[in-house]
Amino acid sequence: MKKLDLLTPIGIFVGLSMILLAIFTSSAGVGDAGSFFQWTSIFIVIGGMSAAILINFTLPDLKTLPSVFKESFQTRNHDLQKLISTFVDLSSRARREGLLSLEAGIEDVDDPFIVKGVLLAVDGIEPDVIKDIMMAEVVAMEERHKKGRYIIEKAGEYAPAWGMIGTLIGLVLMLQNLNDPSTLGPNMAVALLTTLYGTLLANLVFLPMANKLSLSTEEEVFVKQIIIEGIIGVQSGQNPKILQEKLSAFLPNHAKKETEDEGEENDE
Repeated sequence: MKKLDLLTPIGIFVGLSMILLAIFTSSAGVGDAGSFFQWTSIFIVIGGMSAAILINFTLPDLKTLPSVFKESFQTRNHDLQKLISTFVDLSSRARREGLLSLEAGIEDVDDPFIVKGVLLAVDGIEPDVIKDIMMAEVVAMEERHKKGRYIIEKAGEYAPAWGMIGTLIGLVLMLQNLNDPSTLGPNMAVALLTTLYGTLLANLVFLPMANKLSLSTEEEVFVKQIIIEGIIGVQSGQNPKILQEKLSAFLPNHAKKETEDEGEENDE
């Protein structure tokens, strides 16, 4: 089940707050925070980065961008102990009543990946074939996530690059108007603020988001590997206690003890 991941907006808020605090508490920044806002720099960084993204990707790729951004503000609650208990229960029922009995109660399981695996097992498909089918789905999921994450990573690369381009533009304008001292300040502001904006966007927004998406994908793959092992164990008729011990190997050490006694009632 997905829920709002507050750490992403909190992290962005904290980062921006610390920057603003640094500006306001510096002797040069008191009462002059507006000097750090420059529309020209914003246009160069945002416009240039957006143009590069449009050139780099296709329209179908870009249509996934809203959902990718939404994903970076969400987290999945993977209850591994509950997942293991589910497979222990399925194993117990399969040993008592046979694999065909699992089809009747599988609608109570929320995860479609588990449902798919159980139905494949009920159909009598070989374990190696089941593993291949389910791993193919995992690989396809990884590729979809990788493609969406790649857009965010590229934005993180392009933003500082366009910041440097804005710096060069500002320096050229400044050098062309050395005879007019009144233009030196604004042109220097363009030169410096574009680098600031590009670097800030990359290191506070895009790259951290891309890394969070990568970690989320790794966690989801890890959970699906547990599911695959559970399905194979259920189909092969493993003792529920043995299956619990096998799947508990995927748990962190502090969580293993909590599941030690859960399957004892299923021993035969």
